[in-house]
Order: sequence, then structure tokens, then C-alpha cells
Amino acid sequence: MTEHKTLVRVIYADTDAMGVVYHTNYIKWFEVGRCELLRSMGYPYAHMEKEGVMLPVAECGCKYRLPAVYDDLLEITARISEMKGATVTLEYEIRKKETEELLVTGWTKHAITDLKFKPIRLRDKNRQLYDDLKK
Repeated sequence: MTEHKTLVRVIYADTDAMGVVYHTNYIKWFEVGRCELLRSMGYPYAHMEKEGVMLPVAECGCKYRLPAVYDDLLEITARISEMKGATVTLEYEIRKKETEELLVTGWTKHAITDLKFKPIRLRDKNRQLYDDLKK
């Protein structure tokens, strides 16, 4: 399915008292990857919301393999792994760009809703976006 790579540099504020990236920042970077994936397809979140489509996170998971530290350049890969009814699931990999070491893998599952968080079927609301996500 559709995939996109995004770069992000670790700043001091992303690290904890041990000097490594604080664990919840990886979830934040999943969002960065997801937003940039949609933007690369011509559907930034702001555009989707204007069309009345929201993607609230319903579930997420993360597996930490190796830590990132200050000033690491990270490559976030976001890919759409499943479209089902009124949900879409994305998978993520975060690698250290310089060495290509795999640091974190994870996933998020999103409900597809209208602006009032009522589930909708994307293929009925925006067939072009649905087809693009299914590629």
C-alpha cells in the first residue's frame, strides 16, 4: 500500500533524564509521518477536515528496539496497511538515518468519521481519497 518517508531531527526537549528520546515522542513522530504521507498524496489533514473527514486514533502500539538520542536524524516511514469499513490502519518504522538501524516499529488504527465523530465510509464520502489510500 501507499508509503512515505519523512525526516526529523531529535532536539534536546525530546530526551529524558537518561539522555535518550522519551518514549511518547515516537507516537508523536508517527503522527508526523502520517500527516506527511497524507500531504504527499494531496490530502493534508486540513483539506480532509474541510471536506468533513476526521481520522481520530482508536488504537496504537509501539515496539522499542533501540534508543535515539539528541541530534540523531531519524527517518520515519509511514505506510497504510489496511482499509476496512470505516477504519484505516497505518504501520510505522523509525530508523536512524545515518546507520539505517531500526529503532522503533508501531501502528495506529483510525476511525474514519465526520466532524461529529460519527463513523463514515470513506468510499462513499470521497471515492478518490479512498482509492488513493487503497493503492
